[in-house]
Amino acid sequence: MGKYTELAKECLELVGGRENISHVTHCATRLRITFVAKSKTKNELWDSKWVEENLSGKGCAGVVPKDKQVQFIIGPNVHDAYLDFCEVAKWSDGDGADVVEEEDDGPHDLKWKLNKFGNFVAPIFMPIVPAMIVGGIILSLKNLAVNYFGLAIDSGTAQLCLAIFDAGFYFLPIYIGMTLSKQLKLPEILGMMLGAVMIGSRFAGGTVTDFFGIPILQASYGSTVIPVVLGVFFMAWIHKYVKKVVPEALTFFVTPLVTMAICVPVQFIILGPLGNYLSGYVAMGVQWLGDTLGFIAQPILSAVYPYMVMFGLDKALTPIGVQMIATLGYNNITSTMGFVSNICIGGTALAVAKTISNKAQKGMIASFGFTALCGVTEPAFYGALIQRPRALIGTAIGAVCAGLFAGIVGLRTFVQGGCPGWLTLTFFIDQNGGLHYVWMAIITAILATVISYVATMIILKRDMKAAVK
Repeated sequence: MGKYTELAKECLELVGGRENISHVTHCATRLRITFVAKSKTKNELWDSKWVEENLSGKGCAGVVPKDKQVQFIIGPNVHDAYLDFCEVAKWSDGDGADVVEEEDDGPHDLKWKLNKFGNFVAPIFMPIVPAMIVGGIILSLKNLAVNYFGLAIDSGTAQLCLAIFDAGFYFLPIYIGMTLSKQLKLPEILGMMLGAVMIGSRFAGGTVTDFFGIPILQASYGSTVIPVVLGVFFMAWIHKYVKKVVPEALTFFVTPLVTMAICVPVQFIILGPLGNYLSGYVAMGVQWLGDTLGFIAQPILSAVYPYMVMFGLDKALTPIGVQMIATLGYNNITSTMGFVSNICIGGTALAVAKTISNKAQKGMIASFGFTALCGVTEPAFYGALIQRPRALIGTAIGAVCAGLFAGIVGLRTFVQGGCPGWLTLTFFIDQNGGLHYVWMAIITAILATVISYVATMIILKRDMKAAVK
């Protein structure tokens, strides 16, 4: 019996049982369950007060119900909750692939589209984040050791660190090929194989120059995102029609063969080069935003970021950040806004905990605050702040002040990873091992923590005094 077994049983009942599930996955902090019919879910699932009273003691900090998906906020141990849920529900990868979901009868407005986009993107990139974090930190520590502790750059230790970094970033086309294929219900091995061909030694070595006389653009697809995304979408479309044509007795080997024979040439001749051009424009667009708005962009984006997390839009920033690192060598927009915002949420949660007299609740919210300072904000946001909107004013004040400083000093990260916070200061070590941006990040983090804490305390104490009067 696992730590989250009881919660898993409760979640399974709330979503209407196994037969009402079409997909189960998780991101960095949330267990995400997509259901077939909303009408079969329990009414309590949509009652925030009932959820807080009945699930908080079982390891769930909150629930975010969407039109076709419910997200249970667990925290850093979400993978354990996912495994316990799969065991309780007797669920395994691939289940639900043939389930036909109930048509949405709600309005397909902007909110619906944003939810749809966020729910689709999150399972593609969030499983890859741990690999990027490990690779990025290892690279940062290698740069630090080479520049300040005498480690030879051509030593076996340094090269091994680079090998780990490459495993986290260079092979992104393979990782994304797998996760995107899973989302599109395409055999995952085909998406992985397409990514592997793109970064294989023969193409990287420049020996693949044409296909039956049609020239192939020589480009590097290591660490790229958009080229493989375009390729896998095309592959999913081709695979669906090939599977319909090929006799069932031959489909096991003929379908993947025909699919790859069509998709690989198209990928190298058309989609790959197109993806590379689009990648460059994405990075240029984000850089243009920073250059146009200047240091004003950072405080605005930092203050807005918590609400991007609430709507799931923060996951859409991951490919932009990855592309900026690959193209520009640094990220001065998406990762820094998350860094400032996450720490401000932590400072605000600690202030909320300080004003609470109930020891059990005080300790729980304080733990949420420290977790947010480390980069994981959902428990604090949904478990403490969203029901205290006045406290979020303190978060915004801290984000604007710290974000303004970050914008003025041009704060930037040189490694892409998830959950930026006090524990990711190594992301600010530059390619030469320089610590300038690390010190700027420390000052930014101190400002974010202190200002959001003090501002929230002032706001909450004034509210308490007004309530007493």
